[in-house]
Amino acid sequence: MAEHETRAEETIATGSSEQVDRSRRAALVGSPLLVVGVALAASNLRPAVTSMASVLGEVRDDLGAAAAWTSVLTAVPTICFGLAAIAAPWLGRRFGMARAIGIALTVLTAGLVLRIVDGPWVVLGGTFVAAAGIAIGNVLIPVVVKESFPHAVGRVTGVYTAALAAGGGIGAAFTPPLEPLLGGWRGAVGAWALLSAAALVVWLCGARHGRAEETTARSAEPRRSMLRRPLAWAVTAFFGLQACVAYVAMGWLSELFVSEGIPRTDAGLMLALINLIGIPLSFIVPPIALNRPSQSWWIVGLACCSLAAVAGLAVAPAAAPWLWTVLLGTGMAVFPLGLGVIALRTREASETTDLSAMAQGVGYLIGATGPFLFGMLHGVTGTWTASLVLLGAVIVVEMVVGWIAGRPRFV
Repeated sequence: MAEHETRAEETIATGSSEQVDRSRRAALVGSPLLVVGVALAASNLRPAVTSMASVLGEVRDDLGAAAAWTSVLTAVPTICFGLAAIAAPWLGRRFGMARAIGIALTVLTAGLVLRIVDGPWVVLGGTFVAAAGIAIGNVLIPVVVKESFPHAVGRVTGVYTAALAAGGGIGAAFTPPLEPLLGGWRGAVGAWALLSAAALVVWLCGARHGRAEETTARSAEPRRSMLRRPLAWAVTAFFGLQACVAYVAMGWLSELFVSEGIPRTDAGLMLALINLIGIPLSFIVPPIALNRPSQSWWIVGLACCSLAAVAGLAVAPAAAPWLWTVLLGTGMAVFPLGLGVIALRTREASETTDLSAMAQGVGYLIGATGPFLFGMLHGVTGTWTASLVLLGAVIVVEMVVGWIAGRPRFV
């Protein structure tokens, strides 16, 4: 009798555990509150980068750091985006999307605080921790969009990328003015931890898993690795190259303008404008482009804007800096299409998670080489010409792989 009761208890416990696992795998409820949570989480995925970039000169001078340290600092976020993205699918499966993204925001907040407490190596370490939190959000939020809003992927992707662009722009625009108010760059950069903490509170209140359902036979079948799928590599290369362009712009554009005699405050505003241009474009481009079978022409057209901006920066950077800024910001609106094709080139959420991890994991590692090489070439040559030529070549290759990634096929 006792043995029978023990087996019954084990059966109940096993069933309860399986039910919990299924509940965590269930999609989050696609409510308006979840849209707000997605937007607030997204708004915290760029200030960690742009806030530091907007005061990079002051940080370097205050810490007495070398030019090589500055190049490493600008490359650290994209390196970490790639490395930490590999762990994101496991976190999503282990803890569920609600908890995993909550963990991401917690790690981000901790990193933002850590990097202002000590010297150059602590700044690098804290930036790495913050970027790890960002990487998890980068991978998992597009999955939430596909799972929870399957009939509104374009619109919700637009909200997500608009919030992301707004966060990046606000971080760049407001950090320099905050310096004198908060006692220097440490207070100004660290203040963004308050925003991420607030987003964490809202996310924990709004993210709820829906009704648990039995796993379908199809999703239970072993899946062929994304590494063996050519289209997955095209999507990854496209995502990586557009990230390379974006992080070169966010990491170095302000310094380029300052070196050409433009006041640092104006350069910070230009860096902010690059991000803020993405807000209206995020409400226009994704709903149109992602509702069409192919996104190839949209990708090529936006990349041409970036190429024109780089040509202007190489020939006459101080002649029309606001024009180059607008063109580059318009070209960077290709980012939501990079996220969108991840969802559109997959048939089900499990494939979306795998492709998102690959595209952002490998892609950000590709992108990480951009800021580092851009800065090192400038340090070696003493001019920006070689760096800008390299960036132009990257954009041309981005057009080619973006055309392939945008074609209406599935991985």
